[in-house]
Amino acid sequence: MKTNLKMLAVLALLTTPAFADDMMPMMAPATAGSLTLTEGFAFATLPNQPVAGGFMTIANTGEADDRLVAASSDIAAVMQIHTMAMDGDVMVMREMPDGLPLPAGETVVLQPGGFHIMFMQLNGPLVEGETVPVTLTFESGAEVAVDLPVRKKMAAGAMGNN
Repeated sequence: MKTNLKMLAVLALLTTPAFADDMMPMMAPATAGSLTLTEGFAFATLPNQPVAGGFMTIANTGEADDRLVAASSDIAAVMQIHTMAMDGDVMVMREMPDGLPLPAGETVVLQPGGFHIMFMQLNGPLVEGETVPVTLTFESGAEVAVDLPVRKKMAAGAMGNN
């Protein structure tokens, strides 16, 4: 039963569509070498919810490929870089053990229903209006600390589909 509840929490978290409401808080833009990180946020969690997701846009304006290889935060015992996709009618979420490729000259969006940073074994809830400190590590050796604003969780389908 505990595993089923965890899976339901993950499904609820990751099936919520992203939305572009200019009134919603976003993280301050950050840079790490030729990488620019913008539009970051996390969704608020319920008490005792064991997982959460982090989302953002990463633009690689350089001439060399890079890769997001790790994330860490005091709010979670474990953090992973994930992908999620539909396989027929089944949602499949997987850790990306080699990290997330960031091709030169391209922008990669981490969003609900796709690439995301997974917070696991949360130490406490993510509370709307607060921020979550996260340190991101890239294959190039660059590290950047960002504060992800915590947004209210929107109902699935409330803002359309991605």
